[in-house]
Amino acid sequence: MGLPSWTDQKLGTMKRAALWLVAVVGEGNVFTKEDVKAAFPGVSQADRRVRDLRDFGWRIDTHREDVTLGQHEQRFVAQGEPVWEPGKGTKPGSSITDTQRREVLARDGHHCRSCGITPGETFAGTYESAQLDIARRPVLLPDGSSTVELVAECNRCRVGGRGLTADLESVLNRLGRLGALERKTISDWLAADTREFAEVERLWADIRTLPADARDRVREVLALPSA
Repeated sequence: MGLPSWTDQKLGTMKRAALWLVAVVGEGNVFTKEDVKAAFPGVSQADRRVRDLRDFGWRIDTHREDVTLGQHEQRFVAQGEPVWEPGKGTKPGSSITDTQRREVLARDGHHCRSCGITPGETFAGTYESAQLDIARRPVLLPDGSSTVELVAECNRCRVGGRGLTADLESVLNRLGRLGALERKTISDWLAADTREFAEVERLWADIRTLPADARDRVREVLALPSA
């Protein structure tokens, strides 16, 4: 029995996107976001539906995984679950409501928990603006079990499909080894949801940007030998 047509409007966008990858792009070949837009004109978030296929075992690499790819290129490496078949392509509780989305974004301070970028901010070295989405991140718990929690993540980090896993057990163990002053520092940063850099750290960052001759002047003031 042959595959359904990827142009069948009765199928959902993710299923059509999967069929398009198989029938048009082909495993091992490269496509771009513009190719997706051209294939699904007028379909909102078609590129997001392509990304969703990773949740079902589809391997779609970006330049993060494959350095030979351009920044806006993706490679369809391998097919996963045949999401177009009856009973496939769905996960219990996989849908995120608008209320959940607003709550997660607010709780995470409206910035990506992977790279820290905020909505509308331009990615370094590009003219591309960041958009925030909701991702599911596995969390390893102290009792050895794991769970999946919702987290805010930008379109670039989520497209990268890095499969980050949060190791809560490791974090708590390391926290337990800190002294009282270090724990207070972490507590303050956590309360503010940002790290406050000390003046000496900010000064060091500025010193590192100085050319060699200028750094020598700093050494003179500090009575240090020149490098």
